[in-house]
Amino acid sequence: MSRLGKLPIKLLEGVSAQFNNGVLTVKGPKGELSRALKTPVTVEIDEAAIRIVVTQNTKDASAYWGLYRALVNNMVTGVKVGFTKKLEINGVGYRVAVNGSKLNLNLGYSHPIEFPLPAGISATVEANVITLSGIDNELLGNTAFKIRKLRVPEPYKGKGVKYVDEVLRRKAGKTAAKK
Repeated sequence: MSRLGKLPIKLLEGVSAQFNNGVLTVKGPKGELSRALKTPVTVEIDEAAIRIVVTQNTKDASAYWGLYRALVNNMVTGVKVGFTKKLEINGVGYRVAVNGSKLNLNLGYSHPIEFPLPAGISATVEANVITLSGIDNELLGNTAFKIRKLRVPEPYKGKGVKYVDEVLRRKAGKTAAKK
């Protein structure tokens, strides 16, 4: 039995939800999100809350119960408040600029990288910090990961793209081995 799955999801003010043919749609002031739910779970919606209900008593059903509860909670939060992720760029000559729906990144390669932002994700740049925002938490996380993957921080000087709250394990260089 999932401890998280059995908790109801409170519908925030201005947020509405519908469940038709296995697809849950959540609408709010910032936009609309939809997600198809697998068969071992179904959704009950009343005026104040959404409940995820298990239709089968299997191990997989219990796993989906907690998963879909978390995903639906993120949908409700996203259409009301939204999500943000911040990435920091460290390195001499590393630059980033927003050009419409694309990020132009200079990350020490012989060529600039043009990264297209997916629909629903917006970016702003202040100095060396990229702020990504959007209503879909899963898409936002995947986009931030793909940008980070373009130049993963190296362990000696920390050059690369990292999350603002990420702590890097730094290594000592060759001079430390001689002592």
